[in-house]
Amino acid sequence: MFCVPSTEIGATMNITKGGLVLFSANSNSSCMELSKRIAERLGVEMGKVQVYQEPNRETRVQIQESVRGKDVFIIQTVSKDVNTTIMELLIMVYACKTSCAKSIIGVIPYFPYSKQCKMRKRGSIVSKLLASMMCKAGLTHLITMDLHQKEIQGFFNIPVDNLRASPFLLQYIQEEIPDYRNAVIVAKSPASAKRAQSFAERLRLGIAVIHGEAQDAESDMVDGRHSPPTAKSVAAIHPSLEMPMLIPKEKPPITVVGDVGGRIAIIVDDIIDDVDSFLAAAETLKERGAYKIFVMATHGLLSSDAPRLIEESAIDEVVVTNTIPHEIQKLQCPKIKTVDISMILSEAIRRIHNGESMSYLFRNIGLDD
Repeated sequence: MFCVPSTEIGATMNITKGGLVLFSANSNSSCMELSKRIAERLGVEMGKVQVYQEPNRETRVQIQESVRGKDVFIIQTVSKDVNTTIMELLIMVYACKTSCAKSIIGVIPYFPYSKQCKMRKRGSIVSKLLASMMCKAGLTHLITMDLHQKEIQGFFNIPVDNLRASPFLLQYIQEEIPDYRNAVIVAKSPASAKRAQSFAERLRLGIAVIHGEAQDAESDMVDGRHSPPTAKSVAAIHPSLEMPMLIPKEKPPITVVGDVGGRIAIIVDDIIDDVDSFLAAAETLKERGAYKIFVMATHGLLSSDAPRLIEESAIDEVVVTNTIPHEIQKLQCPKIKTVDISMILSEAIRRIHNGESMSYLFRNIGLDD
């Protein structure tokens, strides 16, 4: 397992050189909890800044202290109003750039629009657009966590540190699930099998994969490049040529590859937003004999009616990190539990500011993690 020892980090957490400024770009006070935890671990005060919305809904940022020649770290957690969150970040980054900051590092635990990282029909790769906007605004470095697709790092022309929440989730399993040795790690679709395998190998547990669920996997969505040619193009094809067509996919009946009977089932994924697929997976696991069902994810968006649906479902517990604030959802559903990841973000900030290697935070992490 690749847990980060808290004692080693704790011993050095407050050792930072001068010239560090920590800002929160959120106008929503509920999104500032993570920023305060990070500042407390680093032993620094939050920078003085005003971020607010004008009556006409324009975002205004006023930095109230000097940032000239300093390393500025801007912590931005994503609220429900994701587009306002992005504008707050971009405007603050640009304000720091025009105020002659030495470097501007964005700390964005959940990177918004990360699911829109592939071409779909005649849409666009929005995460690439967002990366370009951040770089153009003046961002010089990005710290994030568990990108939906690791290839998103290639959209930036600045350094990107994609941290992992796995050590904290693995630690939660070992400490908070008493009979975890009788558990099996479950991938709710073949697409998340690699993540499940990583958890299973580190915990020395078995793995199960649910296949054939009634949902559209990302890989099954129609790509714009598969569009049929226009009538004019068809007429231009030589009549003696027959272009082979790809056979359409047909999902098989729902099956569980692996034994979950009489076991604790732990479903792992990176994001839990629309919970329908998790509820369907939980029902399937119950039918196959699992007596307890946990869901573990890094980013808990928990949109719409997710808390109510979870509370009424066969899921016993949903464990997410605090990359996204979800205190309201926890009040609506006691099954939702939170794991604090401020420790690793604080250590990343300290190491970057002090010019130290980041490799310690990536120990034992393979290409598939």
